Amino acid sequence: MSDFPATAPKAIPIIGPAPLIVAKPISVAEPITVAEPIPVLKPPRERHRYDSLGGLLVAIPAGIEWLFGLLSLLVGLAVLASLPILQFLTLGYLLESAGRIARTGRFGEGFIGIRLAARFGGIVLFSWLLLLPVRIVADWAHSAEIIDPGSPAAEQWRIGLYALSAAIAMHILTACARGGKIRYFFWPFNFIWLIQRAFKGGYYAEARDNVWDMTVSLRIPYYFWLGLRGFAAALAWLALPVTLIAAGRGHFEGAGFLAFVGSLLLIVVVPYLPFLQARLAAENRFSAGFEVLAVRRDFRKAPWAFAIAFIVTALFAIPLYLFKIETVPREAAWLPGLVFMVFIYPARLLTGWALSRAKIRTEPRHWFFRWTGRFPMLPVAAFYVLIVFFSQYTNWTGVWSLYEQHAFLVPVPFLGV
Repeated sequence: MSDFPATAPKAIPIIGPAPLIVAKPISVAEPITVAEPIPVLKPPRERHRYDSLGGLLVAIPAGIEWLFGLLSLLVGLAVLASLPILQFLTLGYLLESAGRIARTGRFGEGFIGIRLAARFGGIVLFSWLLLLPVRIVADWAHSAEIIDPGSPAAEQWRIGLYALSAAIAMHILTACARGGKIRYFFWPFNFIWLIQRAFKGGYYAEARDNVWDMTVSLRIPYYFWLGLRGFAAALAWLALPVTLIAAGRGHFEGAGFLAFVGSLLLIVVVPYLPFLQARLAAENRFSAGFEVLAVRRDFRKAPWAFAIAFIVTALFAIPLYLFKIETVPREAAWLPGLVFMVFIYPARLLTGWALSRAKIRTEPRHWFFRWTGRFPMLPVAAFYVLIVFFSQYTNWTGVWSLYEQHAFLVPVPFLGV
């Protein structure tokens, strides 16, 4: 007999299709309920690297390095400004600084290469400090030779001088070989690192590539070409009015009238010139240095920014005229260039800032701002031209000083001066 029950199993119920649910049409009159959006949790604010005390200890040396780089940059450009031909590098850098601010609208973009300048400045400064003992010993050796020529003491001083010079020179070279950072000038065992690095191989190729990359990053041809074009554009605008003013010193009838006409033309030209040069640098087009109508349109968009930039440019150029009343000694020829950089560099940055202010606006400002912005520019331009006119009688270069427009060119723009 089977173990299973005799009763038949129950039938499995058949489930039919689900009833079709017809969506109710939404009436326009009925309000539509919108689900509340899921709140998006904002990520926690990332702590800035300078928020903590440790970050602050990092920020202070970084700030000092930046200030030292700025000072090194000003001194370096001042030295270049006092050298013929290389002067165009200084002018090109100033124009590029204004052009970058005009293109980007960021004031910090005008400080180009500050960190690299700090590295070069540190190398020069600490090399000079390390050479102080050499100069002292050289004086002592010279004194010993004068007191007792050919004596053993004088010979010993001379040998000591040679040995110290070789040691200091080797230390400076090895510090530079490691990268030229300040800490390497205080570390006396750089030569050990150099020997170990040389035995590892590939040091020559690495050093060669690094030096080449650094040289390329300086963009010397670009700055020279930009400075040359900016100089040519400014000289094209200044040549006629300045020549007419110079002709006023001639002993012929109508000379004074020519000087008067030249002064009026210069008053008209100088308010446009810094912005024309900045446009040339911003757009990297030589023709942009002659687009007067474009400058007028930009002025209508940012009149007071233009007025401030021009006033600073004109007034900051005056101290250099006063500085050159007397002849500067040859060994201090870079000092006028330093005065030039201290005053004109901020003026160039403000010029780029004024152009950037005009770029972010699409419509001209109210007529009140446009007209009030013009009022201070005219007397400042007249005062600047007055200083330029009398500089031919106070400057040691005479009439030639009329062509040394420091606000738009370099301190000594020609080779023969």
